[in-house]
Amino acid sequence: MIPAGNVRLKRAYEPASAGDGQRILVDRLWPRGVRKSALKIDAWMKEVAPSDELRAWFGHEPDRWSAFQRRYRRELSDHAELVTDLRRRARHGPVTLIYSAKDEQHNDAVVLRKAILGRPTP
Repeated sequence: MIPAGNVRLKRAYEPASAGDGQRILVDRLWPRGVRKSALKIDAWMKEVAPSDELRAWFGHEPDRWSAFQRRYRRELSDHAELVTDLRRRARHGPVTLIYSAKDEQHNDAVVLRKAILGRPTP
């Protein structure tokens, strides 16, 4: 089991902190207006992000949230090795998934965190 506190979420626009552990950008696109030197990430796993088609379809519309979660989890099954890598990292200490979405409750990092922790999607 991975302790839930070992997988954290943080917007790319928030400053890094000592408790972040490994900081991993999980967006396909680089966050707008953020300099690479300012983000302070340990890895950029853009392949684990939702496909361009799924991201465009979702459009951060809360009424599409349930369907987005299911579709994204299916896409994650095609990248099981990346999810396994994130689980391995989280077993050894804190991992912070960095994302740029404004909506902190309805974004791909929320779904990815559940997948890493082995939690089901509604």
